[in-house]
Amino acid sequence: MGKIKMDLQAALEKDPAARNKWEIFFTYGGFKALYRHRFAHWFYNHGMKYFAKLIAGGTRRKTGIDIHPAAKIAGGVFIDHGVGVVIGETVEIGTNVLIYQGVTLGGTGKDTGKRHPTIQDNVMISAGAKVLGPIVVGHNSKIGAGSVVLKDVPPNSTVVGVPGRVVKYNDVRVDDIDQKLPDPILEEFARLNRRIEALERQLEVKSCKYSITQENAVDEDSQRQNAIENEIAELEHIIDENKENMARKNN
Repeated sequence: MGKIKMDLQAALEKDPAARNKWEIFFTYGGFKALYRHRFAHWFYNHGMKYFAKLIAGGTRRKTGIDIHPAAKIAGGVFIDHGVGVVIGETVEIGTNVLIYQGVTLGGTGKDTGKRHPTIQDNVMISAGAKVLGPIVVGHNSKIGAGSVVLKDVPPNSTVVGVPGRVVKYNDVRVDDIDQKLPDPILEEFARLNRRIEALERQLEVKSCKYSITQENAVDEDSQRQNAIENEIAELEHIIDENKENMARKNN
C-alpha cells in the first residue's frame, strides 16, 4: 500500500489538472495501470505467473498500457495519459519517475537475460520516446519527445533526437518537468553560420544576414522572401554588368 500512496501523491504533484486523490484513484488510467501492476507483480513473484499475466492482460485492455508483471517499479511513479505505454519484463524504474503517453521501455531483440532499460530516480520520459536495450538512464535526466535512446544516459542529462543525443548540464540537477529541450542540430547550424559570417567579413564578402542564428532560428516568411529576391536581383545586376564588359572587350 505504501507504493500506491506514493503513486497517488506523485500524480497529484505532477499533473496540474489533478484536483484530488479520489479523482486520480477512480479516473486516471496511468494510476489504474500501476495499481493493478502492483498486484500482478506480487502474484508473479509468488509463482502464480498465469494469474499475473491475466491481470496484466486485463490492464492492457482497460487502459491501453502494457506492463509486464515481472517489471520492477518503485513507488512514486506517474504515467500521464499513458495510452500506448509499453514496459518490458526486465525493466526497473526508480522513484519519482514521470512517463508520458506512447513511451516504450523495451528490448532490441538481440539481448538475453536483462534486456530492458533501468530508469533511475527523478527521470522524465516524454511522449513517444523509445528507450531500448539493457541500458541505464541516470537520475535527474530527461528524455525528449520522440527520442530513440540506445545507449546509457549519464545522470543530470537531457537526451533528444534519433538516435538520442546527450546534452549535459554540468551535473546541475534538473527538478522541473517542462519539456523545453535543446535542439543540438539547430545549435550546430547556428554555430556554423556564425563562423561563416565571420570568415566572409574577413574576406569582405557580403553574407546573408538572414542566416539561421541561435536567437532567431526562423524569420518571417515575407522577410525571407524579400531577402531572397534582393539577393537574386543583385546577382542578376552583377551578371548583366559582366556581360556588358565582355561585349565591350570583344568589340
